[in-house]
Amino acid sequence: VKMYLEEKKELVEYGKKMSAEGLSSGTSGNLSIYLKEEGVVLITPSGIGYFDTEPEDIVVMDLDGNIVEGSRKPSSEWHLHTLFYKNKPEARAVVHTHSKYCTTLSTLRMPIKAVHYVIADAGTDEVPCAPYRRYGTEELAKVAVETAGESNAVLLANHGIVVCGKNLKSAYGLAKGMEYVAEIQVTAMSVGEPVVLTKEEMEEVMEGFKTYGQVKREL
Repeated sequence: VKMYLEEKKELVEYGKKMSAEGLSSGTSGNLSIYLKEEGVVLITPSGIGYFDTEPEDIVVMDLDGNIVEGSRKPSSEWHLHTLFYKNKPEARAVVHTHSKYCTTLSTLRMPIKAVHYVIADAGTDEVPCAPYRRYGTEELAKVAVETAGESNAVLLANHGIVVCGKNLKSAYGLAKGMEYVAEIQVTAMSVGEPVVLTKEEMEEVMEGFKTYGQVKREL
């Protein structure tokens, strides 16, 4: 039985998108979806290019890393994904990229700051940078989750960024949005000292975001 085909197709599609839109080069970066009711995580495989990944290459595992379905080796960063699901009750998808400007800030060990209001998408006015730990280790996952705190995004020193969202579309959008803010910050820093929005200004933005767009009315 081919389980969770729709979710697998979605991961393949967003992997291609991530690669095509330049958020991760080569086989770097990874994506996952968490199906809480079933207690399973669907995650992209290790070391397979996004345009070569087929739905059957997606690995199904539990939150402790035991493989439920799939013949591939899961992403080397699976700890990063499962620990976010264990610690962020709302999270249903995790996206990890090596996008250029986020990674640039991470090598400076500098947070992404409120140089643009869309940083509020991360649920914070500053995306912190976690200390360096080797890729693929449980230690990296631990410092990432600890450093993230309330934020739904966290930079990984000399490595990249990891974000979580209520679904894959939302997590991917957040990864893209944070890359945009990081690019603005780096570009502004190359000319001068960026003016960062104040806590008060950002609180107003957060308030506005609650009703932004086509808000579904609760019946």
